[in-house]
Amino acid sequence: MSPRIHLPSGWVTFVFTDIEGSTRLAQLLGPGYRPVLWEHRRLLRDTLAGTGGAELLTEGDSFFLAFPDAAVALTACLTAQRALSTHDWPHPDAAPKVRMGLHTGYAEPRDGEYASPEVHRAARVAAAAHGGQVLCSASTARHADPLPAGAALLDLGLHRLRGFDDRERLFQLVAPGLERQFPRPRTADAVAHNLPTQVTSFVGRETERAELDLLVRRHRLVTVLGAGGAGKTRLAVELASGMVEAYPDGVWFVDIATVTDPGLVAFAIAAVLGLRPEPGRPMVDTLVEYAAVRRMLIVLDTCDAQPAACAELTARLLAGGSGVAVLATSRESLNLPGEVVWRIPPLSVDPQPGRGESDAVALLLDRMAAARGGRPPDWAEAGDLRRVVQRLDGLPLAIELAAARLRVLSAGQLAARLDDVLGTLDAGRGDPEPPVERGWAGNQQDTVDLVAAAAGGAPPSPAHRAVQRSATERHLTMQATVTWSYRTLGPGAARLLRWLAVFAGPVDLPTVEWLLDADPLDPLSVLVDKSMVLAEPHASGSTYRMLDPIRAYAARRLVQAGEERTARDRHVAWSAHALEAAHLGPDGRPVTLSLYALDPLAGELRAALRWCTTGGSARAGLRLAGGLDQWWRERGLSREARLWLFRLYGRIAETGEVIPEAELAAAYHLHSLHAGADGEFAEELRYSQRAEAAARQAADAGLLARVLAGRAAP
Repeated sequence: MSPRIHLPSGWVTFVFTDIEGSTRLAQLLGPGYRPVLWEHRRLLRDTLAGTGGAELLTEGDSFFLAFPDAAVALTACLTAQRALSTHDWPHPDAAPKVRMGLHTGYAEPRDGEYASPEVHRAARVAAAAHGGQVLCSASTARHADPLPAGAALLDLGLHRLRGFDDRERLFQLVAPGLERQFPRPRTADAVAHNLPTQVTSFVGRETERAELDLLVRRHRLVTVLGAGGAGKTRLAVELASGMVEAYPDGVWFVDIATVTDPGLVAFAIAAVLGLRPEPGRPMVDTLVEYAAVRRMLIVLDTCDAQPAACAELTARLLAGGSGVAVLATSRESLNLPGEVVWRIPPLSVDPQPGRGESDAVALLLDRMAAARGGRPPDWAEAGDLRRVVQRLDGLPLAIELAAARLRVLSAGQLAARLDDVLGTLDAGRGDPEPPVERGWAGNQQDTVDLVAAAAGGAPPSPAHRAVQRSATERHLTMQATVTWSYRTLGPGAARLLRWLAVFAGPVDLPTVEWLLDADPLDPLSVLVDKSMVLAEPHASGSTYRMLDPIRAYAARRLVQAGEERTARDRHVAWSAHALEAAHLGPDGRPVTLSLYALDPLAGELRAALRWCTTGGSARAGLRLAGGLDQWWRERGLSREARLWLFRLYGRIAETGEVIPEAELAAAYHLHSLHAGADGEFAEELRYSQRAEAAARQAADAGLLARVLAGRAAP
């Protein structure tokens, strides 16, 4: 350096610059790199050194300058970045991305140089920046007055610079003509993670946490599978927060729900890791190379938003280096070799011995207290609270939404309203807009800007805020949560989900086959894989069931599709067949029923009767009632039998359905016997007389004899 150059003293602002990814750029351009490098140097000399900066060092693609005034230094950096971005480079990929860092400190030059830690701090600030970004320290921010016209300094928070024990508050220069969205600064943060901070307490799941923790420590790819609202994300974050010290290169959370195109998945992960695109190189390659030499855990949340892209990228990461582990959450598995699929169960609804209330009730109590202003629950409501969590199948999101309803309802009122699960849980919340579904056009920079916002850099753009909002709103209502999964189903799987809503409880494979009158294996496998139907293996074969909130959603879709009558009539036919089969032995001959023989069918038979009394055939309902006669009497359920019969008579009057006299006579006779068992002797005599009249009209001598023989008691 020439001794004639005047070096400022006192409060000096040091500026460091270099080209991000210069090695990759040189490889890409080959002989064309030298002209680009020289043109880059010329532009920086014209804009930095030419505006009062003393050039101390130029080496390769790096510059080191000193300014006597912080405001002038920031203005020079702004001018330089604008000149670089507007320059006509030989090719778009040839444009160098220059990062700049500034720090202001007290320093005195000696022998044409500065021997001061302030210089090193400035170099570390520059090292934290990304290509196209201008970062400065808090000291520079204090001394930079006035700022360039239209410019502002964006506070990026406290960061620990490499080699320094204290934390430095970093600011980003924001102005028209400058890129705004960047990943987080490349600093040596003490806590190497970006796990979201939870605002509510984590309740229960001790067994699940221990089981999942063991799997994550033993396997490199673990996928937490479950229905929407099952608590997958919350459990994964809770588990990962206890593993930060086990991964020296960090635990990184990436929400795939905000990614709207498969090609953006790699950019989303890279943004969280603080990586930027390299010229002429796929982002996936940059990401794999970075991860290959590091030991870290990546939490990929909501992989079902982009399942194929997540699977491909996960496979590349795991194959690229042995130190990377992936904990994924999804409603369907990634189907990769070595993947351990762990299905998250609903919260337990039954109290555990010696542990007081169940996890589901404990969660409801905790959220209920918050919803009621911190007031402790009234223990007189405990029984109703247990009814609520059982009705919601222990689904955490449904319990959270139910707790919000307890601001205006008592636990008893809430339990009574859960026949309409979706209407009750979603009350007061309008249906959110459907998730953003569009492809991304435009240049690669638009892509980088979007995913950089997700990494916590500068404030997100309106487009990104819309994506984040739609991703969050999928959990604002139960309907939005299930819709998120339903939209991914093909026609066959969607139809099966709707039709399964007619069943009240678990079903086996032959039953599903009866319902569809076709092989159900393919669509059923899809529903199980996407966690919309639970497969529960038993020694005699697997059974399949839906959580009640999902069943309520599917029932709504069944009505909207105009398929309800067909599906429910099919269910009634299955119920009649199952009832008939229960009365027959293996040889097809009638057998004497035990008291408990029909208990497993009770829920389905009641669901079938409900449809017969509200939208189906009363004649089919009378046949079901005839098959249940003995079971009702042995179970002491004569009152229930009479209520169903009254409803069926009302349905006949409503529809005018023609019922053969012999079948009416049998129903009236059955009614008479149940009335007598209930001590309603006047009703017993009345229906006995109606049975006699119908039997005479039908000329059924045998039935008439049975009716008259049973008349003695009334």
